[in-house]
Amino acid sequence: MSEATLRLYAALVEKWSPKINLISKSDLPHIWERHIQDSLRLLPYIPANTTRAIDLGSGAGFPGLALCIATGIPFDLIESDSRKAIFLMEAARKTGAPAKIHNTRIETAEIAPAPLITARALAPLDKLLSLAAPHLAPGGICLFPKGRAAADELTAATPLWHMHAERITDPAWGDLCILKVSQLHHAGPD
Repeated sequence: MSEATLRLYAALVEKWSPKINLISKSDLPHIWERHIQDSLRLLPYIPANTTRAIDLGSGAGFPGLALCIATGIPFDLIESDSRKAIFLMEAARKTGAPAKIHNTRIETAEIAPAPLITARALAPLDKLLSLAAPHLAPGGICLFPKGRAAADELTAATPLWHMHAERITDPAWGDLCILKVSQLHHAGPD
């Protein structure tokens, strides 16, 4: 991982954000801590043999593009907002990240399933699993950074989904956690 490349990416987010609202104005001075480092928390949980990944609702590229830069794993980034998709294309080009940007809705994206799905601040878990399931390869995992509502979201999703869900926490993260979901299957008729 090249910290210099991640810093270049953070600078691009800072430059483009006032024009297309990539992150909130109050977060601009804290891009590294609140967005880059938050994305990089997923690194230890990415299986060593991961050959490609899909990031849902990529927005400014957190966590997908940050992880793509950090690992060199090819990522498909799905973003329906054309302006944000253009930013992602430019950021991937300037950083040399092996990312392919899909300017489409998640539900209509035609991408081969991947062994890793990521998403951050996209939707409650029950909805997120509905979006992720069609894109998850057999035996694959989902890594979703979540906030203080993670336990409630797990409770709400449990009647709808059969899954193995691990809630990964660290005292240094405060209310934040990572939900690692595997063995995902819809509980009812499709």
